[in-house]
Amino acid sequence: MKHILHPLARASAALAAVCFVHSASAQPAGVDPKADTVLRAMTTYMAGLKQFSIRTENSLEVVTAEGQKIQFVAPASLTVSRPDQLKAERRGDIVEQSFYFDGKTLTLFNRGTKHYATVPAPATIDAMLEFAQTKLDVIAPGSDLIDTRAYDKLMQDVKSGAYVGLSVVGGQRCHHLAYRGAEVDWQIWVRDGARPLPCRYVITSKSVAGAPQFALQVVDVNTQPTIAADSFRFVPPEGARRVEFLPPTPTR
Repeated sequence: MKHILHPLARASAALAAVCFVHSASAQPAGVDPKADTVLRAMTTYMAGLKQFSIRTENSLEVVTAEGQKIQFVAPASLTVSRPDQLKAERRGDIVEQSFYFDGKTLTLFNRGTKHYATVPAPATIDAMLEFAQTKLDVIAPGSDLIDTRAYDKLMQDVKSGAYVGLSVVGGQRCHHLAYRGAEVDWQIWVRDGARPLPCRYVITSKSVAGAPQFALQVVDVNTQPTIAADSFRFVPPEGARRVEFLPPTPTR
């Protein structure tokens, strides 16, 4: 068996792929300066965190041939120790995967089938995330928000951006921002105050029939986690079988 990446992960990757291209950091003309200030504060704050853990509730919409939208829910968690260690877990309706990066290798483990794939990877989280997306078609949960170059990646292809206002998300007072691009629209809610953490993130894929959405809701953030020394090292459980990563989906 060579297939390890579930179709849900591929669909999620397709929705978020716009966020993984380099761009200049200049503010586009159509972006509200207040929205830009908030987004820059969030991405700078996140990039400055040396260690942190996040728990999220993710939902992915799939549009049927009849036009009906079906949502799949996948709780996820992410632990980061910069510059070179990351662990992510995604569990839910369809997919149960663990994602390990220890500074040398990247491993994806499908808990349900006990299949795993391991490859050598670049030595930093930023480089590994780009390698995983471009070479393996794999995206870790919330990875477009934790890259230290997140502002540039999020703003790629943005045509306009608006500051919607203040709202409450998960009990937190947040700034609501909305951005538009040629193929993707996205919204982000950023916590108000001295710790501008992301609270919610929604991507709408306009190029897909029915405009399905991917939504990430932050449940908890710990900026001073206690991390065990072996947290990022994958040890195959009994009965696990090693397989190869799927080749990336061809682009047209």
